Formats: sequence, structure tokens, C-alpha cells
Amino acid sequence: MRFDLCRAALAMAVTLAALLAGSAQAVTLRVANQGDAQAMDPHALNEALQLSLLGNVYEPLVGRDQKLQLTPALATRWSATSPTVWRFELRRGVRFHDGTPLSAADVVFSFQRAAGEGSDMRSYSASIKVVRAVGDDTIEIETTAPFPILPDVISNVYIMSRTWCEANQATRPVDRRKGVENAASFKANGTGPFQLKERQPGTRTVLTRFAGYWAPLSTNVTEVVFTPIGNDATRVAALLSGEIDLMEPVPLQDIARLKANPALKVLQGPELRTIFLGMDQQRNELLYSDVKGKNPFKDRRVRQAVYQAIDIEAIRTRVMRGAATPAALMLGPGVNGYPADLDRRLPYDPTAAKRLLAEAGYPSGFEVGMNCPNDRYVNDAKICQAVAANLARIGVRIQLQAEAKVTYFPKILRRQTSFYLLGWTPGTYDAHDVLSALLATPNEQGQGQTNLGSYSNARVDALTAAVQSETDPAPRNALIREALELHAKDIGHIPLHQQALAWGMKKNIELVQPPDNMMPFKWVVVK
Repeated sequence: MRFDLCRAALAMAVTLAALLAGSAQAVTLRVANQGDAQAMDPHALNEALQLSLLGNVYEPLVGRDQKLQLTPALATRWSATSPTVWRFELRRGVRFHDGTPLSAADVVFSFQRAAGEGSDMRSYSASIKVVRAVGDDTIEIETTAPFPILPDVISNVYIMSRTWCEANQATRPVDRRKGVENAASFKANGTGPFQLKERQPGTRTVLTRFAGYWAPLSTNVTEVVFTPIGNDATRVAALLSGEIDLMEPVPLQDIARLKANPALKVLQGPELRTIFLGMDQQRNELLYSDVKGKNPFKDRRVRQAVYQAIDIEAIRTRVMRGAATPAALMLGPGVNGYPADLDRRLPYDPTAAKRLLAEAGYPSGFEVGMNCPNDRYVNDAKICQAVAANLARIGVRIQLQAEAKVTYFPKILRRQTSFYLLGWTPGTYDAHDVLSALLATPNEQGQGQTNLGSYSNARVDALTAAVQSETDPAPRNALIREALELHAKDIGHIPLHQQALAWGMKKNIELVQPPDNMMPFKWVVVK
């Protein structure tokens, strides 16, 4: 009896110690960003913050390591079995957060969903003919033409549970452009290292470690509280007061102050994102302009006038405080196929700009609306204000509408814009992504899905298709070069700059800062 009591007491002590140890090991990471994800649906918006946050909950077949090299994720092996067919062997033993096992049927469903109506991920599937299951643990992806970089292209296509989507009436993506919502707006069921615990749009999103994750993790973080704080000063104050542990982006004017704080540090680095301006080149009459009966942006001379009226050096030094690299191309250093020798901007020349406008029939300029986010890119609204001031000097009067991305993105993705600012990071880290998504003529298969001004050049389209199939680096780079040079001569878009990354955090935070501005919490350690 006494022995049993002692054994029971010992067992209780062990249990209590385990509970205390578990409590001591619980680590909450409090993260703030200037914006929020638009939905918990991984196919709803092809935008870096959206994909970054949801990339902790959902996973692709092929992932990226800390150096952005391809690495197995939900697929353990992949190979091209013919010029147009890729085979992927699925990882066994993977379960979704609700406990159901991953199967080939889920992968086929997810690719169909990502390519379907309402999806903003269709540009990644534009060249996919069919995805089919080969048994329970293998799938094949057949493309319309040889596609040697297919594994790179699908690294942002996250896999969902078919059963969960069917049970929750979420078989089609959330489509904010049309106001279509479903359970995937607020719920999630992925295979990733973190699972969704709480979602309050615009206020707070809470993720917790998934105990059934298929791989060991290096992080000690057990809970992530993600909070959107749009106001720069408020976000910085939250870090200084200890209310949050990690934030991005750090406002440019506060970098030096945070660096000087002994309890904090700022991690800076180059970003692959290019910030640019787009113009409606499709409509015969702009939606938002005082020019009636014609579209000024269809005239290359007008597009060049706008380009040469922008004082990019003033934007770099005054608006961006030096934390930007002026760009002449729609992609920058670090992207495969980048031709450095072509990256030369046209000179800033307001006099030449005025002459071009007069030649195009607008000697007094014209008025046009401009759409801009104010919580997505570094100093995005200030960039647009600077552009508007520059253009006023040549008679182009800008009616600027700067707004939160929650209303901005649905509007411009519906193409309800005449002139807009956008940023783009090639999800494949390859020039083909830029050519296919931004420069190619939009079609029903998803090509040109983010070419929101509908720039079109048949030769650029042909080169984009050729780049997709070419495997020899030298001729492939020559094709990329020709396409980018043609686009630059057309002034199809107006590149501005590549912005720099700046993350602020407490000194006890160790993490990886990839140049694509993704933030995988599985690589964060709180010391």
C-alpha cells in the first residue's frame, strides 16, 4: 500500500514536471506587418505576403531551402519521363491538420483548383495540360510543350485536402475580385508545420505548431501571433515597447534608430521584387481620364513621356532614402536570365517628355486616375505621390487614389484601373515567370494573368513560349534578352526600382531572410 502510494506520488510528480517543462518550452512569436493576408485560401491571391504567411500552413510538392534551391516537400522525388511529362512521387505518411492522409487525389484536385475559375495562381498552370494520379502515391504532370523548369514553377502551388474542401463547400477559390467568399476565407487545413488556430481579418491571425508534422523542425516557436499594423509609427512603437518581437518592413526613416537600440537589431538585404508602373493599353478609352474617344497610353510616345518625366534619382534618395536600386527592366539581379547590360534607364528629361506629349497630340497634357496601395510595398503611397508631382510638371494631372490593399488588389485584378503601381517577385526566380505573368498577352489559360494593362507584342509571346521549352542556357538567355529588350523599347511597363528588405526584431531572434521576402517560421529560433 505504501509502495503504491509512493509510486502514485512519483508518477504525479513526473507528470507535473512534464507539464511544467512543456509550459517552459512554449514559445510565442509575435509578428507584425504593414498589411494582412487577404484570405486563408492559398489560391486566392498570388502575392508575396499572402503566400509567405500561408506557406507556413500549406505546402507545395517542391519547396525551397534556405538558399532558395529546390528541395523535396510533399514530393520526395521528381523526374521528366518524357519532354512533356513530369512524374512526382509523394511523401508517405503525411497528414493534413485534420488528420486525413495526403493522397494523389488531393494533389490532382489542388492543381485543378489552382487552375480554375477565380484562382489567382493560374499563371503557374498556364502550360499544364493535365495532372493525373498514377496510384495513391504518384502523380504525373503533362505540359503542352517541353517545360524544363516545371518543378520551379509549381513551388508556390500549395496542396489542399479535396475531402476538406468538398465538406466545407470550398472546391473553388475565394475570389475577392467578384466578392466570392467561402470557408477557405477564414479556415485552413494544410500539411505545413503550423496550423491555423484563430483568424480575425485585419486584426490578428494565430498559428500553432502542428504536432503531426512529417519532419523534425529546428524552430522552438510553438505559437505565432501575426498582427497587421498599417501605421509605421505604431508598428515601430510596438517593437520598441516589446509588444511584438518581429516586424517587417522597418520604415526607412527608423532603421538607424532601431539599429542603435541595444535590445533590437535590423536585418537588411536585397530583394528580388521590382516595383513598376502599369498602364491600360487595351481599352479604346480610359476608364478614368478627361480624354474622351481615345486612349493616350496606346501611344508609345505618351508612355515614354511618362517614363522620362519621372525623377528616379529623387525617388531613390528622398522617398526611398537610398534603399532602392533604380531599374530599367522588369526583373533584377538574382533572377535567372537577368541581362545586366540592358538594365539602363532612359534619362530623366522633362523637356523631352513635353515634346513627346505634344507630338502625340497632348500639348497641354491630360488627366488620368492612378491606383496605388498604401500598405503593401516600402513607401508605396509616397512613391505614387512623387510620380504624380513629377508628371504634373509635364501637364499630366494625376488623380491619385491610394488605399489599403484589401480594396486595392481586387480592383486592379478586375482591371478597373487606368494607371497603377505594382511590385513583382518572380516566384520561380527565373525570367520566364516575368515574361509569362507580366509581359505576355493575357489569355484564358492564365498567361499574362498579372499583365493588368494588357500590353501585347506577338514577338514577345513567341519568345516567351520558346523560353519555356529551351534547355540550353546560352540560347535560352538570348531569347530572354530579346524579349526584355523588345518590351523595354515598347515601354510596355515603367520599371522603377528594386526595393531593399528591412526586418526589425529583438536581439534574441535568429532567422533566415530570403531575398524573396518570404518568412518561414520553421526557421525562426527565439533564444
